[in-house]
Amino acid sequence: MWNVNSQLRLCSSIMRQRIKQQQQEFLIGTSIRRSFTTTEGSRPTIIHKRSIDILHDPWFNKGTAFSMTERDRLDLRGLLPPNVMSSQQQIERFMADLKRLEEQARDGPNDPYALAKWRILNRLHDRNETMYYKVLIDNIAEYAPIVYTPTVGLVCQNYSGLFRRPRGMYFSAQDRGEMMSMVYNWPAEQVDMIVVTDGSRILGLGDLGVQGIGISIGKLDLYVAAAGINPQRVLPVMIDVGTNNEKLLKDPLYLGLQQNRLEGEEYISIIDEFMEAVFTRWPHVIVQFEDFQTKWAFKLLQRYRNTYRMFNDDVQGTAGVAIAGLLGAVRAQGKPMTEFPKQKIVVAGAGSAGIGVLNAARQTMSRMSGNNEASFESARSQFWVVDANGLIAEDRPNIDPDALPFARTVKELGPLGLQSGSSLVDVVRQVKPDVLLGLSAVGGLFSTEVLEALKGSTSSRPAIFAMSNPTKNAECTPDEAFAVLGGDIIFASGSPFKDVDLGDGRIGHCNQGNNMYLFPGIGLGTLLSGSRIVSDGMLQAAAECLAAYITEKEVLSGTIFPCVSSIRDITKQVAAAVVKEAIEEDLAEGYRDMDARELQKLSQEEILTYVQNNMWNPQYPTMVYKKD
Repeated sequence: MWNVNSQLRLCSSIMRQRIKQQQQEFLIGTSIRRSFTTTEGSRPTIIHKRSIDILHDPWFNKGTAFSMTERDRLDLRGLLPPNVMSSQQQIERFMADLKRLEEQARDGPNDPYALAKWRILNRLHDRNETMYYKVLIDNIAEYAPIVYTPTVGLVCQNYSGLFRRPRGMYFSAQDRGEMMSMVYNWPAEQVDMIVVTDGSRILGLGDLGVQGIGISIGKLDLYVAAAGINPQRVLPVMIDVGTNNEKLLKDPLYLGLQQNRLEGEEYISIIDEFMEAVFTRWPHVIVQFEDFQTKWAFKLLQRYRNTYRMFNDDVQGTAGVAIAGLLGAVRAQGKPMTEFPKQKIVVAGAGSAGIGVLNAARQTMSRMSGNNEASFESARSQFWVVDANGLIAEDRPNIDPDALPFARTVKELGPLGLQSGSSLVDVVRQVKPDVLLGLSAVGGLFSTEVLEALKGSTSSRPAIFAMSNPTKNAECTPDEAFAVLGGDIIFASGSPFKDVDLGDGRIGHCNQGNNMYLFPGIGLGTLLSGSRIVSDGMLQAAAECLAAYITEKEVLSGTIFPCVSSIRDITKQVAAAVVKEAIEEDLAEGYRDMDARELQKLSQEEILTYVQNNMWNPQYPTMVYKKD
């Protein structure tokens, strides 16, 4: 490397210009390479606070891991014990405390063990975010069910009593006309990901009002842990438009608006104002809609999806995971995925998740069998939809418009001896489906009688998807399914269950078909591609990537979803598939210094590297103080 100063002294003005030009070219090249190779989260952090203020800030607090140099630089000397600990030592100390305090942290004998774990983890989150995410990532299989489903449902039910310090933002019906200024109250200059709910349909627990913020917080924990979204650039949001939950309306400790939910144009105007406000301040943010009741989920998705970078996880994420599982079930039968259009599927549940899965599965079948109008129409006949009122048929009055395309005709029902309103057990007995798919939020719906009826399936290996969350709402347990149908089935659920010992060394695999396999990768891929929208093709690419992640040997053994402990690698692969699809659809506009033209030049392996190097890792950064 030459000495630039000596060169400048010796060279003529022409040479100086030439050297300057070379330096600029070198820096430009370095900038491009840096955007490709610099690991997210490894840069020094400039902060504008010192002393005790840092220790009270979970974004910057390192606790005993501050080096002596940093303690001097940030006026921390004397405010911490003298022994400087590594992050690993801190985690070991925390984990020892966690194991010791789990039982003691209960607020009484009725406080569940899982909720005690959540309390302890939440306290760590409040004081040291980096360490919190390090613990979560390193123990994701154990703690994902605590910060996410099923425990998050319990957290939401009790959130008013669990609330200790604010996390995220709350927009309410009382804030109409003020949201554009409110968004500037959030301290982060850049937000990459927002998860928003109105609390109207939290998991399968119904209307929990403002307490639904817990689901937004839990989802974003997984965005950080699985996708490596920087925790300083995520924002959980609750839009409080009231609640129709009578218990909450009468609860003096409830934290939300104690009024009935707004409806119609009044409701839409509030969501419109929120969307305009957040995209005005953060034009490149991605907004994930979460747990909106069915009547609004589809309407809002169609209203915003072609204008903003947004998607609805209940509709599109659930559909993607279900598609991946359904394709895996075909592979588990020893058939190629292209045989999927021949599968007969009985769907229990016609809410936002159920209709989302139906639409996505129909599109997938159509694409695999010609991708034309005839194949799309033909795919409709593979589905039999049962809701709370029984089989949906065309002669039912007042059919939900979203379910109408899947209503069976009277002519189709005749030969099977079925009619509008036929029970689930009758439908299963007569249709003899390859797949029984539950998205009903009705625990125990797949009774012994229904499972017995599935014995008549024409499939050599029928599949049971009990996808409703939380655990108590699962349509059946794996123990119940394997007890009735034996070991030659595929079983998947939305919440985690343990595998079943079938005896003779055989294992009945319980696959967790959870949205966490997809939504972090969809969000990360959209972010890194800079795609203008989240397209159907990007969602399809994500689902197919997940379906292909499992090896042939694993699939034939009954495993159709990967282990949760691999979630970070799964997310990287899914995000890369989303980036690639966005490029192919000419939607990608680039991210940071990687513009659209540079993205188009990347090979598949380079896209994977690009994704991995832009995933935040929970490492303590070097801190530099700068006055405001």
